[in-house]
Amino acid sequence: MNKPIDTPDDSGALWITTTPLAPDGELHIGRLAGPYVAADVLARFLRADGRPALLTTGTADHRSSVAVRARRTGRDAGQVADGFRAAIMADWRRAGIVFDRVVRPLRDRSYRAALARLFTQLHARGALVPRTRPAPYCEPCGQVLHGAHVRGGCPHCGALSGAGVCRVCARPHQGADLTDPVCVRCGAATVPRAWRGLWLPLEPLRHELVEHWDTARLPPRLAAYCARLAAGGLPEIAVSSPGGPGVPVPVEGFTGQRIDAGFEDAVMQVVAQGGLQPGGPALPQRALHFGGFGHALGPAVLLPAVLLALGVKPVQRTLVNWTYRVDDEPGRHGAWALDLLNEYGSDTVRRHVVETWPLGRSTVFREAGLHRTRQVLDQEWNGWLRTLFAAVEEDSGGRVPEGAPGGAGWEELRARLVGAAGELRAAYEAGTFDPRGAVPVLDAVVRGAAEFGRAHGGAGGGPRHAALVGQLAVAPALAAWSWPLMPEGAERLAAALGTAAGGPVTAAALAAPPAGTRIVAPGAPVFAF
Repeated sequence: MNKPIDTPDDSGALWITTTPLAPDGELHIGRLAGPYVAADVLARFLRADGRPALLTTGTADHRSSVAVRARRTGRDAGQVADGFRAAIMADWRRAGIVFDRVVRPLRDRSYRAALARLFTQLHARGALVPRTRPAPYCEPCGQVLHGAHVRGGCPHCGALSGAGVCRVCARPHQGADLTDPVCVRCGAATVPRAWRGLWLPLEPLRHELVEHWDTARLPPRLAAYCARLAAGGLPEIAVSSPGGPGVPVPVEGFTGQRIDAGFEDAVMQVVAQGGLQPGGPALPQRALHFGGFGHALGPAVLLPAVLLALGVKPVQRTLVNWTYRVDDEPGRHGAWALDLLNEYGSDTVRRHVVETWPLGRSTVFREAGLHRTRQVLDQEWNGWLRTLFAAVEEDSGGRVPEGAPGGAGWEELRARLVGAAGELRAAYEAGTFDPRGAVPVLDAVVRGAAEFGRAHGGAGGGPRHAALVGQLAVAPALAAWSWPLMPEGAERLAAALGTAAGGPVTAAALAAPPAGTRIVAPGAPVFAF
């Protein structure tokens, strides 16, 4: 193998990446629900725990779907990408998703130059080779078609697909292999025509790739996908495409071609970090990628292949979710993320998409489920907090009473809460990450505290004050433990208690504010609205 260009560092930071999102439309709830909320939950948990995390993504400005949208609306592809990118980033912020970096291929000049250098390096090392293959050609338009410019049946699973990669089975294919392919622009049936481009053969990297997959702790569906790819001879992947928006291929003899958007998506965030350039920063030792199964080829296959071709050991694990489908209900057309965020708030939306995260199977989104989630937060979570705040105001003038937590059943409740902290850490932790498990645990915390409060509602004097202090010990823990999942409400709760938001998810969070602290009940619901 060639001498490594760079090696990972040992800083211990976890680099969390997500699939670049094509800025070809508004952010749909299905696109929000897949990798983006989940990745933010993990990043928040790690940072609250005092561990460094780097959360990055990008926008796939050069995907052919952006050009198709631009042509359909009579606009420039760059204008379409810029406009939808701004809207998507605003929706991420409204959902409480905070990225350390969002790569903008259309605007980041240093990135474009770095991508071209990487491409040149791969070609110089012999990893990229010229091939002449049949491609779909539209005679009325006089163009060789690629990506979303052509539509037909996937040769592997039969699903409707563009050229390159099927978003249902994630298998790569030649555009000319599509069944009944038609030009998206004019609707004419395409014919195969010889086209010469650059390709990345995976078979020479078989041993290293299989070894990587065997040690990468892939989810079952992704492991089966990689095994299928390896079983019949690893494919060759097109890394250049005919014309259109994108970074020009920096190889003599391929003038007018662009670096393929699928290849670019796979390497985008590594390139933007600068870790593959001589003298650049070392790549993090640990990385975890979040994405949908339909985009699995990039992080699970293409990126490791590129790193191996450069002599760099891949370290990234990949989590893939299944499809998050939307059931359009009467009276609502589609399910746009911004509409739902404005109507239900980020707490409700984040909790609901995590609870229904399609990690092991496809999930159908129905707005009725979102409504039920808001009811739980308002009736159970906010209901307990309203009662608690009112009791503190009535019994101790709105301030934390003197004394230690106590009352009949307190030690039993505290033992269950200590156990809950451990369960939450397991749900949030990178190695066992499945935030769906955090939802019922947090609900149990709230219900347990509410039942404890009700049991002491008729008590007087010291026992009632001790029970109030006990509940006031649970409230900061709830703020800390729910912050990775629902940061907006957690921050409101922490502000009401006079504490800081975003503390570690540990049993140590079970501590009431100091005696005499003023509890300032918010004038609006704490969680959701």
